[in-house]
Amino acid sequence: MVDENELKKAREGISEVDSKMAALFEERMKLCGQIAEYKKSNGIQIYDAEREREVINNNVDLILDEELKSYYVEFLENVMDISKQYQRKCISGARIAYCGEEGAFAQMAAGKIFPEGEEVSYKSFQDAYEAVERGECDVAVLPIENSYAGEVGSVMDIMFRGSLYVNGVYTLQVEQCLIGTKDANIEDIKKVISHPQALAQCDSYIKNIGAKKEEAGNTSFAAKMVASEGDKTVAAIASREAANIYGLKILDANIAQSQDNSTRFAVFSRNQARYLGGSKHNHIIMMFTVKDEAGALAKAINVIGAYGYNMSAVRSRPLKSLSWSYYFYVEADGDGNVENEKRMLKALGATCDKLRVIGDMKGRIEL
Repeated sequence: MVDENELKKAREGISEVDSKMAALFEERMKLCGQIAEYKKSNGIQIYDAEREREVINNNVDLILDEELKSYYVEFLENVMDISKQYQRKCISGARIAYCGEEGAFAQMAAGKIFPEGEEVSYKSFQDAYEAVERGECDVAVLPIENSYAGEVGSVMDIMFRGSLYVNGVYTLQVEQCLIGTKDANIEDIKKVISHPQALAQCDSYIKNIGAKKEEAGNTSFAAKMVASEGDKTVAAIASREAANIYGLKILDANIAQSQDNSTRFAVFSRNQARYLGGSKHNHIIMMFTVKDEAGALAKAINVIGAYGYNMSAVRSRPLKSLSWSYYFYVEADGDGNVENEKRMLKALGATCDKLRVIGDMKGRIEL
């Protein structure tokens, strides 16, 4: 049984341990601040589930008393929650460029990826991209592919010509809605306005209601146009959020041909956050041109496969500067071996006329 003297000694011991932990806590939080600055400059989301699992797995075995291990895991989880709160405070005020008006799907994606950031609207993909190149914004969130309509070619062209890197790819489920004025009904609609991708996703629906199509720069731009014109024969395809923001009525919901309608958004930043290994796989994005000789593209693809990379996307896009010439966009998953990746890129560079690694990440994330 513990007597008062032993109780006093135990409390003094706890005080001594607490003073050491306070100093270590302060040191840890300063290091978290450095990580936050890195994430801000490289456009990386604060929460990293894989890294948190790694921290717990690496540290729990340091506890020798089996009875205390579960308590230590809970302790680590609480410490990491506090660290994320501090990182959000450090990153608070980061400017996130997106294309469209308030209510755009890109704004929704930006808000989910960087809930602590300030979303900044631009009229075009190019404007949003260049805002980051100029340092006006920290990162840009732009769509690169839709599950039904395919690649967003204009963004890919910007990626090829530009200087930014992709440090994250996130998938957002998209619900396309037909929205019109408060006094409108579906049978009133004669014209539907939206971004070309949204029009393509809903092409069958638009034909079924007998409406004409008109392209707009963005789904949220289309909603704003319908609100400003006040014509009940004109509707937009946009998000529920856009309908609420611009005081419009949802005439019909979930109107895309594919019920599994999702868009992949890439996060662009000035710095490349290099993949450091330690994961089961990595996701690499490359763009390249091949030499003007027989079998050049086949050689490049064979190199990627020879080093164990599984290509999840291979696309060609015409070079704007040279007729009938193309650049190639490749996404591939590797085994997480950094040295193997270096060897693959060296071999690929020898077969390509121009090669650039756009992104090197741990994978793709569902929002």
